[in-house]
Amino acid sequence: MAALFGARVRRLRTAAGLTQAELGDRTHVVSTRITQIERASGAKPTLDLARALDAALHADNLLVELWPYVYREAFPDWSRRFMGLSERAVAICEYAAHVVPGLLQTEDYARAVLSLDVLLSSEGQLEERVAARLGRQERLSTLDRPRLWVILDEAVLRRPIGGHVVMRKQLARLLDAAAERHVTVQVLPFDQGGHEAMGGSLTILTLPDGSEVAYTEGSDYGQLLEEPALISRYKVIYDRLRAAALPPLMSLDMVRSAMEGNYRGSNLPSRTERRRLAQEQLQQPGGRKLRGGGRRTPSRSRRPGP
Repeated sequence: MAALFGARVRRLRTAAGLTQAELGDRTHVVSTRITQIERASGAKPTLDLARALDAALHADNLLVELWPYVYREAFPDWSRRFMGLSERAVAICEYAAHVVPGLLQTEDYARAVLSLDVLLSSEGQLEERVAARLGRQERLSTLDRPRLWVILDEAVLRRPIGGHVVMRKQLARLLDAAAERHVTVQVLPFDQGGHEAMGGSLTILTLPDGSEVAYTEGSDYGQLLEEPALISRYKVIYDRLRAAALPPLMSLDMVRSAMEGNYRGSNLPSRTERRRLAQEQLQQPGGRKLRGGGRRTPSRSRRPGP
């Protein structure tokens, strides 16, 4: 795909009567960068550069549309098909055991997470993967954006990846995302004990035709599951996680506490108290909400589930 992208740039540049240096001037890069792109060597183009090339060459969005396929090559083979399906999904349900899901990561947090990959070969590859991850997030702001339901293990909040400053901004990003009607965030606390998805992340995608796929991933592997029996099994696992996790409103209180640096396990309501609060919350028709300590305050209307 990088070679195809480069060939298209070269053909469009030649048709426009531009040299590599002239195209570089118009897109604010050096001519050698244009050479690298046309030869599919060196770092792949960023999304911003793809847009600049598209505009300079009057490509009618062709290069921008090719860009996601180019960037999938920056990821292992076992994740590319999943990424393609994710771009089409109308609903995404994800459980994250260790880190914030990529769709909700800040740039600094994403860089810190991706830099931990022992198979990373260069700084350039790291930046490629960061740009690809941020590029995938753009779909959350489009008209056909998917419904996103995320369950975070408590460890995700407690582990300051990238340092406390990076982590604080990441937690703030979670709060901002959860304010959107199409995004729901829950936290699965430590006191729920063991469960069937502890080994890594679990994602269930619903596609436009109503079909579903499940995807499990660890630090250096991924598995896409398309057999109906296996998908049903993982849907049950996800439903159990959703039931065991804190209700969305209490989950956001826990995120706020972690962000403020004053979270203590002893402040977490007991299971009995959580069940009581959750039951009260379900009985509220939408005009009021319950916060972690049981206080009622005005709130937004309830978000629909995925």
